[in-house]
Amino acid sequence: MTRTSTPSVAVRTVPRRLRTEDESRPATSSTNVVLIGPPGAGKGTQATRLAAALGVPAISTGDMLRRAVQSGSTLGLAVKAVMDRGELIHDAMMTEIVAARLGEPDTRSGFVLDGFPRTVDQAVALDGLLERRGDLIAVELAVTENAIIRRLSQRRVCERCGCNADPGSSQAASSEVAGGRPAFATVCGCGGVLQQRSDDTEAVIRERLRTYERSTKPLVDFYRRRRALRAIDGTQAPDLVTAQISKVIDAVFDHAAS
Repeated sequence: MTRTSTPSVAVRTVPRRLRTEDESRPATSSTNVVLIGPPGAGKGTQATRLAAALGVPAISTGDMLRRAVQSGSTLGLAVKAVMDRGELIHDAMMTEIVAARLGEPDTRSGFVLDGFPRTVDQAVALDGLLERRGDLIAVELAVTENAIIRRLSQRRVCERCGCNADPGSSQAASSEVAGGRPAFATVCGCGGVLQQRSDDTEAVIRERLRTYERSTKPLVDFYRRRRALRAIDGTQAPDLVTAQISKVIDAVFDHAAS
């Protein structure tokens, strides 16, 4: 990956646990990355950028669920039934979906996972799926609650292709109006209408953040104990965040290859 020169920023790194001499190296080596962070931390944006730079697929939970439902398979029909009832996909079903996706040829060189694992149980299941497939690094995008509320309240999503228009980008905010409030663009590059999600209100956002703290935050401790965690200041501009993640990924996997 091409390294980018950037200003010094706050990056909390945790020493990686190195293999002992009696531990066998994986039969194949791949670049496996998990992005962790609350809603609005920028995981989707960074997953797409990193995957393109690494030459591996960006794999999101939402995309996997949509593909499963569209496939019409037995698993897909089961997923659709759960979603139609408004229930959460349980760990065993989600792990089965991820296992199927990681079994596809394009993941042989690695992947960037966005949205899985969300729980420690899912992380343990992922360990089993990655046996002898190389090292894994978990990158935490650290963003304050106020910054997340500001981001999500400004977020616009295309009703046609589902892409997010990054707040502050020319695609999302085209100008400033009286009072300093941003004037948002209304059309996506694909021609679809950009609109605010119904759950991107402050009250709903705060509840989603509380849910994250309860269920997903323990993943940070899980990967920290494994010495596989790197934390990045996600409040920076997207380009700076990408550059910082690239540096820590390079450091981990360059060392693993040596």
